[in-house]
Amino acid sequence: MGRFRFVSGDEPSRVRAFAVPLHPASITAGSPDVARRLAAILAADVVGYSRLMGLDEAGTLARLKSLHRTLVAPGIKDHGGRVVKLMGDGLLAEFTSVVAAVECAHGIQLAMASREPDAGVEHRLLLRIGVNLGDIIIDGHDIYGDGVNVAARLEALAEPGGLVVSEAVHQQVQDRLDIVFRDLGEHELKNIRRSVRLWSWQPDDAAASVEAVLSPTLLAPPDKPSIAVLPFQNLSGDADQDFFADGMAEDIITELSRMPWFFVIARNSSFTYKGRAVDVKQVARELGVQYVLEGSVRSAGARLRITAQLIDASTGQHVWAERYDRQVTDIFDVQDEVNQSIVGTIAPEFLSFEAKRARRKDPAKLDAWECVMRGRAHLWKLSREEAAEAKLLFQRAVELAPRGEFGTGDLALIHFLEAYYRWSDRPERSLQHMIEAAERAVAADDHDPWALTVLAWANIVAHRWSASLSAIDRAVELSPNFASAIGIRGAILALQGEPEAGIDEIGRAIRLSPRDGMMVFWLMGLFWAYFSMARYEEAIATAQRAIGLAPQNPTFRRQLASSLAWAGRLEEARTALAAYLELEPEHTTADAAMVPSSVPEHVARFVEGLRRAGLPDGN
Repeated sequence: MGRFRFVSGDEPSRVRAFAVPLHPASITAGSPDVARRLAAILAADVVGYSRLMGLDEAGTLARLKSLHRTLVAPGIKDHGGRVVKLMGDGLLAEFTSVVAAVECAHGIQLAMASREPDAGVEHRLLLRIGVNLGDIIIDGHDIYGDGVNVAARLEALAEPGGLVVSEAVHQQVQDRLDIVFRDLGEHELKNIRRSVRLWSWQPDDAAASVEAVLSPTLLAPPDKPSIAVLPFQNLSGDADQDFFADGMAEDIITELSRMPWFFVIARNSSFTYKGRAVDVKQVARELGVQYVLEGSVRSAGARLRITAQLIDASTGQHVWAERYDRQVTDIFDVQDEVNQSIVGTIAPEFLSFEAKRARRKDPAKLDAWECVMRGRAHLWKLSREEAAEAKLLFQRAVELAPRGEFGTGDLALIHFLEAYYRWSDRPERSLQHMIEAAERAVAADDHDPWALTVLAWANIVAHRWSASLSAIDRAVELSPNFASAIGIRGAILALQGEPEAGIDEIGRAIRLSPRDGMMVFWLMGLFWAYFSMARYEEAIATAQRAIGLAPQNPTFRRQLASSLAWAGRLEEARTALAAYLELEPEHTTADAAMVPSSVPEHVARFVEGLRRAGLPDGN
C-alpha cells in the first residue's frame, strides 16, 4: 500500500510535512521504567461492532484484520506514530507530532469513505477517531494518564466516519493543515475534572466540505425566525413504527417550508440527528438556527399520543409544548395544529390564512401516506437493496391513490437512482421512466414542490432548459425554504450560463441544509459555475470535495481531471483521469461531451481539458 498524500492549498503539487517538537520530560513516576512525556494520542474504534459481529462474526473479524493490516497500521507508521495496543474493535496510538497524528486520522477516514463500496449501509465498517495532546505516563510499551483518557472520550463523541480533536490539538493544526473543523464548544467529559473545548470533522459534513469554495457569509444568522425540526422519537416499542414518527416530523418541515417568513432547515440535514442523544444548543450551533422543535409519537392500536416542544436554543428555555391524544386518522389534523402553534408562538404577527389553511390531505388516503413514509425511510439510506424496498412501497402507494398524489414523485427519484448508479439493466429507459413519473406527479398535484423539483431535474437530463427552469421556479415560489429546489435551481442557472447566480443559489441551499443528501447534485452545478468562469482552482476544490462525498461517482473524477489540466497541473490531471477510467474504462471524449450544459463553448472547453489529460477521442 502506498503512503497517504496530504496536499495543502498553497502548495498543490508537493506533499507538505509539519512537525511540532514535543520535548519529553525526564520525570520518573514510581519506578525507573516509568516516565512522563507530552504526546499526541489517537484513539479509534469501529462503529456498531457488536451488531456487525452478530450479523457475520467470521466475516467481520476478517474485514477488521484486513483494515488494520492494509490501512490503519501502515498509515500510523507512515506518519511516525506507533500502535500502542489493540482492544477488540478499538486501537490506541501515539505520535511525537500533533500535525502528523491529525494527518493520519484524516487520511484514514478519507480512505474509509471509499472502502467497501459494494457493502450495504448496514454492513460497512466505519471508524470513530479522537485525537488529544496531553501528558502521558510511559510504562513499558503501554501508556496511561489524563491525556489518554481524554482521547478515549473524544473518540466516543465523534460521528461515524468522523474525527474529534481537543482545543490543544486544534491550536496546533488550524493554520498548518487544509482541514476545516467545526467548533463543538465546551464539553464536560466523564471522569475528567475540567471542561474541554472540542472540534469535529467528518467527510459528509457538507457545511465544512464546501466552506472553502463558498461565500464566507454562508453561515451568517438568518434575518427571520429560524427553526430545525428534529426527527420525532418513536416510543411505541415497535421499530416498524419509525416511519410514522418520521412522517410526522417530515410533514411539519414541509408545511413550515412553504411559509416565506420562516428559515427552516431541510429534512435531509435535521434527520442526520435521528437516533442520537442530542444537545439542543449544539444542534442549533451546527445548523445555525435559534429554535429547535422535538417531539415523540406513541401508538397503541388506533390511538396516538403525540408530544411536541419548541425550544429557544439561545437560552435553552421551552417556549411552547403540547400533548395530543387522538385517533390515528386524525394525524393530519395534529400536523396542522403543531404548525399553527409554532407560527403563533414564534411569529404571531405572521399568523395568516396560509397558517390556518384547510387540511390538504384526505384521511381516507392514510394507507398511501404510510407507504410513502415507510418508503422514504428506506430511500434515504441510498443503497441498492433499500431502494428496491422503497420502490415496492412507492408503487403500493400509487396503487392505493391512483391519482398519483402519493408516491409518484418518489418513484421518479428511484428511477433516477437506478439509472445513475446503473442498478437497472436499461439505464436509458430508467431515465425515461423518471421523466414520465415526474410529469405524472406534477399533474396529480401542481402545488407539490418536491414533484416540481424532480421534474426540473428530469428536464435537465433531457436538455429541456426552459421547462426545467419554469418547473424549479414554481417549486421555489410554492416553498421558499425548500433547499432541494433552491440547490437544483442553482445548478440549472450554472448550466444555462448564469454562473454567479448559480453560486448564490447553491450557497443559499447549503445554508438551509448544511448536511443534505442532495449535496452531490448541488456540487455538480457549483463545479460547472466555477469552470465556466475559468476559476479553475475553485473548480478543482469543488470537485475534490464532491469526490469525498461520492468517491465512486465518475462525474466528479472527470471534472477534477479537466480543471486540473486547464490549471496547468497536467501530472495531477493524468492521475485524476486514471481514477476516472478505472470507474469508466470504455469512456472517450464523446461520453464527456454529454454534459447537460446549454453553452456549447463551455462543453468544448471541458472536453478539451480531458483530451489534454489523455482521454482518447471517440465517436
